[in-house]
This record gives sequence, structure tokens and C-alpha cells, in this order.
Amino acid sequence: MRTVKPLLKSIFIPGMLFLGACCCEKDVVVAPPPPPPPPVVVEPGLGDVFYDYDKSELRMDAVEQLKTNAAWMQRNAASSVVIEGHCDERGTNEYNLALGERRANSAKDYIVNLGVDGARMKTVSYGEERPFALGHDEASWAQNRRAHFVGQ
Repeated sequence: MRTVKPLLKSIFIPGMLFLGACCCEKDVVVAPPPPPPPPVVVEPGLGDVFYDYDKSELRMDAVEQLKTNAAWMQRNAASSVVIEGHCDERGTNEYNLALGERRANSAKDYIVNLGVDGARMKTVSYGEERPFALGHDEASWAQNRRAHFVGQ
């Protein structure tokens, strides 16, 4: 008899709970689906400017990106920007540091001519020391010849 009571309790109580839940006349309330997330507004930000081999003159695609960067700086008047000049791996370290500096300065000068305060921009040259692409071919070198904009 002692073993029957625990067995009845373990079967009877859950069975009654199940029957009680099944016989309930209340309507089941389904939670409404969550609202959709707000639309993401992509604001054009700062982008890199690319250069031809051994050049610091601005290309047409670079001019368009610099206009976008200048517009971003005008919308974000409290922000400052560091313009990093980069080169591909060809050339000496000294030459590439000087070329990177010319590239960063050409980008800065263009943005200043568009009306952005030059005091909000700082330039630095990394030469070939911080490549974006690690390959040793023209496709990689073209990605490394750039002025990189870092907002602060």
C-alpha cells in the first residue's frame, strides 16, 4: 500500500492538472507580433580617396568622394577628422612617407577649398606601413594607394 500511494500521486495529480487545463472555457490570447524595426537611414559617411601610381593628384572619383566627405563634415560640425596618407609597397620607406603626406595634404586642401575649417583636420602619413590589401599585385597596390579618413 505504501508503494501505491506515491504511484497514484505521481499519476493522479498531473492527470488532474491536464484535464483541468483542457476543460477550461477561457479564450486563449495570442500576443500581437512585435512592430517592425524602424527603417535604417544610411547616411553617407567618410570614405577613402584613391590615387594613381606615384601620384598625389586627385582623380575624378576622388573629387566626388571628397565632396561627400566635406558634406559629412559640415553636417557633423563638432567632429574632427584625421586624414591618413597611404602608399603601396613599391618605393623606399622615405619616399613613400613623403608621398603619403602629399596625398593626405591634397585631400585636406580640397576639402578646405570646399569651405570646411582646416583646423578640424589633421594629416598623417603611414607610407607603406599599414596596407589595406596584403597582396603583391596591381589590384592590391591600387587599394593601398589612398587617403583614409578617420572621424573623431
